Amino acid sequence: MSKNETSSQRATFRAMTEGTAEDWRRIADGSEPLRAGLADRVLDHLRLLDGDHGGFIVDRLTHSLQTATRAERDGRDTEYVVCALLHDIGDTLGSYNHSDVAAAILRPFVSEQNHWMVQQHFIFQGYYYFHLVGEDRNLRDRYRGHPWFDYTAEFCEKYDQCAFDPDYDTLPLEHFEPAVRAVFEKPREGFGLE
Repeated sequence: MSKNETSSQRATFRAMTEGTAEDWRRIADGSEPLRAGLADRVLDHLRLLDGDHGGFIVDRLTHSLQTATRAERDGRDTEYVVCALLHDIGDTLGSYNHSDVAAAILRPFVSEQNHWMVQQHFIFQGYYYFHLVGEDRNLRDRYRGHPWFDYTAEFCEKYDQCAFDPDYDTLPLEHFEPAVRAVFEKPREGFGLE
């Protein structure tokens, strides 16, 4: 129990089958601080990419910031820019499926199109280097004909694959904090209840 929490503020059931409406109200109330701090935790996790070069010329945070900077300067909307910023946030926890991790974090808050773009960006990004590591650079073609194929290919071409330039005038994380807070302020209507 937290310092400021009393037993009367907690649910009483030991199995969900025993739960009451009052228990679930208490849980909703008790979960509010966690939900309210989500944007801060996302930003903190993004900061973990600072200094992690992983063999690249720029660290992963700089790459993420540069991807978002390029998207913003090209006139993309706030949601798209935040997706560009967070597209590789999964690197620290999902080294083999980082795009799935990033997409899962963003899913409640972004359009299905932007979610799909983030989730598939790894396969689409492979077009630029898979052939150099013995893989099929055209793996993305399995999605050819998908309504968001071109959208995702454009993201990788215009913003992601070129965001490794140590001399690019990259905007700092502080610049993007209001956008992150705006996107994570509230999930899409009905999310989680479908």
